[in-house]
Amino acid sequence: MNQPNHSNQPDGELVWGRHAVLAILEGDRPVNKIWLQRSLEKDSLFAQVRRLAKPKGASVQLTERGKLDQLSGGAAHQGIVASVATHAYTDLDDLIAQAKTHPQPLLVLLDGVEDPHNLGAIIRSAECAGAHGVVLPQRRSASLTGVVEKTSAGALEHMPVARVVNLPRAIEEIKDAGFWVVGAEASGDRLIYDVDMTGPIALVIGSEGQGMHRLVTEKCDFVAKLPLLGQTTSLNASVAAGVMLYEAVRQRVAKYPELLRS
Repeated sequence: MNQPNHSNQPDGELVWGRHAVLAILEGDRPVNKIWLQRSLEKDSLFAQVRRLAKPKGASVQLTERGKLDQLSGGAAHQGIVASVATHAYTDLDDLIAQAKTHPQPLLVLLDGVEDPHNLGAIIRSAECAGAHGVVLPQRRSASLTGVVEKTSAGALEHMPVARVVNLPRAIEEIKDAGFWVVGAEASGDRLIYDVDMTGPIALVIGSEGQGMHRLVTEKCDFVAKLPLLGQTTSLNASVAAGVMLYEAVRQRVAKYPELLRS
């Protein structure tokens, strides 16, 4: 475990927001230090943070809002910022093996999602939809930063994320493991509602501007789209991911109602 940082300077990845910080404190990641807004000293949050921080050897410092604004870059920190160990990526083979222990494995692959807010929102939706892992390429992708942690509202603590050098090659490995790969693309040849999203599924989401890269598209078993009934030509990537993930949820629950009781 990392030694606590007793200086006023951050050491490690910065995470902010009540849900994100509490999720980390309740998880296994080492925490170096926590800054809490002084006005919250009598809030129940202060006692909760001190209780959870003690076994991790993390110091808790009361400070002014200006310090928190500086640490979070002006983001909405809700009066709390933590310095934590950088989030560890999961090996792709381990991620696939763990996903396959579930009766309805579901993976999410992201191709060119560079906005950390979109990445955090997708991880949040994926975790809520019962997905078992997220796969990112090393290039042309946001990484797991404090912004991603905050936007995921703590979901990142429960979602393994693999980072791969070559996404098309990773898709081949995922297909060899028995998954059907469904790409989300505005130019898809069928609606997502016409694709069987039960069984082992890997859903690929591309960037808002370019969509999926050609080699990624060619590796997909199906390329599906959402109906767009207005004048706008595309959805935000995180919104599209959420809608498609919950189409998978709808189909799975309809076919396997016991999933709601698991």
